[in-house]
Amino acid sequence: MNNYNILIIDDDVAIIELMEIYLSNEGYNIYTALNGTDGLKILQEQAIHLVVLDIMMPGIDGLETCQKIRQHHTIPIIMLSSKSEDMDKILGLGIGADDYMVKPFNPMELIARIKSQLRRYIYFNTPHQKEHGDNLIHIKGLVLNKNNHGVTVYDEAINLTPTEYKILLLLASHPGTVFSAEAIFEKVWQEKYYESNNTVMVHIWRLREKIEDNPKEPKFIETVWGVGYKIENER
Repeated sequence: MNNYNILIIDDDVAIIELMEIYLSNEGYNIYTALNGTDGLKILQEQAIHLVVLDIMMPGIDGLETCQKIRQHHTIPIIMLSSKSEDMDKILGLGIGADDYMVKPFNPMELIARIKSQLRRYIYFNTPHQKEHGDNLIHIKGLVLNKNNHGVTVYDEAINLTPTEYKILLLLASHPGTVFSAEAIFEKVWQEKYYESNNTVMVHIWRLREKIEDNPKEPKFIETVWGVGYKIENER
């Protein structure tokens, strides 16, 4: 169980009740509001850690509510909309939302996204006594320990195979450098690379499954189309 407080702002009572059931089962403390005005009042009175916010609401809509929240808070905001147009997503993310989901949605996917946003928010808002030196690599919440081959993402230990660790270490040791599949294969496997070999692609996919919040939209291992893969430094 946890002590995180989640505020749901949505004028659809059925959606609120559904989210409340699923999120309560995960141990979250749930606060609800049927409009932006009441939601903003709750934010003033309670220590809220994340907001789930519908765009289409009477009175103050979700976009305006999001702007008002951002004036005073840095907590994660996940916006909901019954419209799938890219412009709505662009507007929402552009005014400060951290994520965007289209209704109807899978409640388990919402839970996964909430956990991801909270994990990052707590990590970046918690003081860390970081060890420094040649044996540790820190990049955007990703930490590699070259002494014990340990890897953590936002303080959560990740279990990698030796080969996965070698690939990650290669990329993380040269932030910003693009490595082709051929270069990765020959450096990690120490063998000649052949064009039809998709071994690197498979291992990159497995790595992303383990370290990325959303492997389809990777934040750590980026693909440079037609060239290879890279990890960018802190941004």
